[in-house]
Amino acid sequence: MKDQLEGLVSQMVERGILFDEALGEFEKRFIKRTLERAQGNQCRAAKMLGIHRNTLSQTRTPRSAPALTAISHWQ
Repeated sequence: MKDQLEGLVSQMVERGILFDEALGEFEKRFIKRTLERAQGNQCRAAKMLGIHRNTLSQTRTPRSAPALTAISHWQ
């Protein structure tokens, strides 16, 4: 898995992807996949992520805003 991640990071750097953009995309996909695995249950997903349920459903920082506000669209 580390090799796959390293390859992905290398591709992103070569293509000029900005750090905030990469981080936001990772966060969005990670949360989406976790919500799918939890069958849309935000309490269960938050526990799987190791965060409070309120944190999952509200924004904390500008970096998190796109990923966390889009949660309702994923279910």
